[in-house]
Amino acid sequence: MPRLFTALEIPRNAAMSLSLLRGGLPGARWIDVENYHITLRFIGDVDGRTADEIVDRLDRIDRPEFSLTLNGIGSFGSKKPHSLWAGVSPAPELYALQGEIERICQRIGLPPDPRKFTPHVTLARLKTSRVEDVVRYLSGRGDFHTMPFRIGRFVLLSSKESVGGGPYLTEEVFPLYEAGYANLETTALQPEKSML
Repeated sequence: MPRLFTALEIPRNAAMSLSLLRGGLPGARWIDVENYHITLRFIGDVDGRTADEIVDRLDRIDRPEFSLTLNGIGSFGSKKPHSLWAGVSPAPELYALQGEIERICQRIGLPPDPRKFTPHVTLARLKTSRVEDVVRYLSGRGDFHTMPFRIGRFVLLSSKESVGGGPYLTEEVFPLYEAGYANLETTALQPEKSML
């Protein structure tokens, strides 16, 4: 079974903004634009039955769509940087969705994710980059941000066992409902007040 994880896709306009950050750092292996994503929950290698159960449970998630903005860049690994990332502005809906996916995975029997959820888009893997080169790269690009974009779904992706960075395959798509539509449904159920 392929390695699975849930993620948010990055729309084309935001991905093009991210692609402008490529280059200028010796030793960086840049992620292909079509593989940009925000990981919600790494699931890993599971058997077919567990994968089917995960899909069934994720399909029941009933949450509204929301907006996100990418903001700032940084690196993971302070003494020996191993990856560059673009940050995600905090959004309560993002954390709520990720928390629900985490609870579903644990109910199915997967161990809790040991890492704290830090939403980001990986831009590059760093193997041979020197710390001073990474610092210089980051200092010139710290004001990076995108226009807000709509998140209308999340996906289950698979990857082949590799050093990371794709290519990824979309296994399943899980739509989020339109926020305005949900509010209309709720108000339609309210009894009308009588003027008498």
